[in-house]
Amino acid sequence: MADFGAAYSLMLKNEGGLVLHRVPGDRGGLTFGGISQRAHPSWYGWSVIETRGESDPRLPDFVRAFYRAHYWDRVAGDDMASQLVANSVFDFAVNAGCRVAVRLAQVAAGVKADGWIGPVTVAALGDVDPEAFADRFALAKIARYSLIVERDRSQRKFLWGWVRRVLTGVES
Repeated sequence: MADFGAAYSLMLKNEGGLVLHRVPGDRGGLTFGGISQRAHPSWYGWSVIETRGESDPRLPDFVRAFYRAHYWDRVAGDDMASQLVANSVFDFAVNAGCRVAVRLAQVAAGVKADGWIGPVTVAALGDVDPEAFADRFALAKIARYSLIVERDRSQRKFLWGWVRRVLTGVES
């Protein structure tokens, strides 16, 4: 079964590490370790950063626990047979949301795309050739990013970074 630690390390690298970021034009607003304050204002780490700063030694554990509960567990990462498949689905869930990631993974695996991961989806992801799946899933992710830019041209500045993430950020 896939290993959360390996997937987490790759994802955290894609998110820029355990650093406080504010990127102009980023809809997520202020982020730490990729956790968006706008999307997750009640994450405990924000109060720690506010009172003790971003160098508080507890923050790495808070970030890791957040990603496990909010993304890895929600995409059933522990149940995936292939580390490559798990890395890719988890990383995209962090970047695009769990429902979107699962829906596109279902399309790439050839099962009904409802955005909910259950036994049928887990079995299909276990039966796919991991490299063929990764190729199909990469194309679906790039198409999704292109659609975002088509709908909102202000997001164009992020397109090549997203594409680079798709092409280089999930190797096991």
